[in-house]
Amino acid sequence: MANTKNAGQEYKPFVPADKVMPEFTGLAIVIGIFMAIVFGAANAYIGLRVGMTISASIPAAVISMGIIRGMLKRESILENNLVQTIGSAGESLAAGAIFTLPALYVWAAEAGLESPNMFRVLMVALIGGVLGVFLMVPLRRALIVNEHGVLPYPEGTACAEVLEAGEEGGSKARTVFVGLGIGALYKFIADGIKLFPGSLEWEIPGYNGAAIGADAYPALLGVGFIIGPRISAYILSGGVLGWIVLIPLITHLGGFISDPIYPASASIAELGYWGIWDNYIRYVGAGAVAFGGIIALIKNIPLIVTTFKEALGGFSAGFEGEGALRTDQDMSMKAVIIGVLVLVVLMMFTNVIPVGFSGALIIAIFGFFFATVSSRLVGLVGSSSNPVSGMTIATLLVTSLIFKAIGFTGMPGMIGALSVGAVVCIVAAIAGDTSQDLKTGFLVGATPKYQQYGEFIGVIASGLTIGLVLTLLNNAWGFGSAQIPAPQATLMRLVVEGVMEGNLPWALVFTGIGIGLAIELLGLPVLPVAVGLYLPIHLSTPIMVGGLVRGILERRKNKNNEEDVEKKDSPIKRKIEGGVLYSSGLIAGEGLIGILLAVFAIIPIGAKSLGEVLAFGKGALGQIGGLIFFIALILTLAKSSIWRNVKE
Repeated sequence: MANTKNAGQEYKPFVPADKVMPEFTGLAIVIGIFMAIVFGAANAYIGLRVGMTISASIPAAVISMGIIRGMLKRESILENNLVQTIGSAGESLAAGAIFTLPALYVWAAEAGLESPNMFRVLMVALIGGVLGVFLMVPLRRALIVNEHGVLPYPEGTACAEVLEAGEEGGSKARTVFVGLGIGALYKFIADGIKLFPGSLEWEIPGYNGAAIGADAYPALLGVGFIIGPRISAYILSGGVLGWIVLIPLITHLGGFISDPIYPASASIAELGYWGIWDNYIRYVGAGAVAFGGIIALIKNIPLIVTTFKEALGGFSAGFEGEGALRTDQDMSMKAVIIGVLVLVVLMMFTNVIPVGFSGALIIAIFGFFFATVSSRLVGLVGSSSNPVSGMTIATLLVTSLIFKAIGFTGMPGMIGALSVGAVVCIVAAIAGDTSQDLKTGFLVGATPKYQQYGEFIGVIASGLTIGLVLTLLNNAWGFGSAQIPAPQATLMRLVVEGVMEGNLPWALVFTGIGIGLAIELLGLPVLPVAVGLYLPIHLSTPIMVGGLVRGILERRKNKNNEEDVEKKDSPIKRKIEGGVLYSSGLIAGEGLIGILLAVFAIIPIGAKSLGEVLAFGKGALGQIGGLIFFIALILTLAKSSIWRNVKE
């Protein structure tokens, strides 16, 4: 297995540098593009639901092994690595896009205009993705090679271990596909046929304004298992604070006030708990999320400074030419610099994306800066803890202030500011993903330039489809709705509007900041609690259930000898891996059916849509039926993890 403990020593990869194997092949590219589109679309859907995405590297690698090694009997770990490189690029680009771009659709709807120009959405995604890959090329030697043994890159190292254990690829791939099938079938029955409601909800008797609910869906259950019990509990604690504490408190106090309180247009007594959440709690949560993102950046200032210096050295080292060894060959630095300059000039002097000269300059500066920050941070804490939202908020604040100062205001100014933030957000997301992929390649012995080409392919494949996915979902349900609340994009919109128009209810925002500060002083991570506060509790509860299933396994793990557990063939470790792969399948399955149902919702069949025609179940089984189906789904997750049959 990959060893990252000996910093400064020459590392011998799984495939030696002098050995040539099939790598940048047509088969790997085709499968990789398919993975980029599938996992990009699925992650776009789940990210718009819960405000977080799931890494596609390991599921893509496992599926690739199932196809290339299991079905086609081809034995090349480097082909499989290229597939996961291309596939994970699609997922990361989707993450950056859905955290920002849905705000453009909301503004268009509020102004009674058509949806944003799909070409511009496509160009924002492509420019951000391509810049993210370009800017990571000179950082590879500085962070991946020179810092080997210091920066663990947890997801990249884990993916390398999965690839090196390729002889197990067939059974692992089946686990992903089974999860995908069950997730897809469940979603179709719940939201396609509508045999039972996917969203369950109960008021708490005797506690006015309090309610508990659960969006009992496969993807949320899978997310909970992947992130584990601790982070799941943090998210649920935010939901409890909002729905069991703040909403009942506002309900009680509102009973003494008959007039509406801004930003609501009706009295609190008329709003109900959903109205209170929409008009008040979301702003409190937005303040907490903004505080959490920015405090994460502040904490990492020493690392940011160090990484920035290393990045400048990386650019100088890049001119020394390609390494003689296959495993040290990057794409041409001249091509990188020319490519970056062309994109910046294109944004400065054309209207391909509406940012203007100043916006293009901000993208160039903040893009390079946050690419270096993102790459370093994912090396230390992993992609899931990378504060991309904080970087984006900082970019939006600076951009909005500059645009307002130079008179670039109104809707054009807000669209321009958000476009700048979107490009920088995608740059940071892609830079972090590329770092993990290059770490995997470093450990298994891949050719860096082929991986860099693969990143471009994944970015282009996902970039060409993300605009279509966003438009479909918006036309079907509308961003900000219960089906796709788009929490991160809504937060970014509030930031831009707050600076440009000064219409934010700042008292609520500062309440959220105060809550975030209290959480920080307690020594707890702010962001997961803040996300739970910002979202309905209905999303937190099924995530917690998935986390509890994993928690049962982790409790067993802690009772065993730690060295035995960390072995590749440890039964408990293999059960956790099985649960992660099954959960990834659940997420992908629900995401794909969610997008398919969005297509059905806009296809007319007479006076109805195809989606309405399919929904003949009309919730016949009721909430009890939904609860029974969800319990059955939980049991399938337990079967793939706790009760998984592994060799003892």
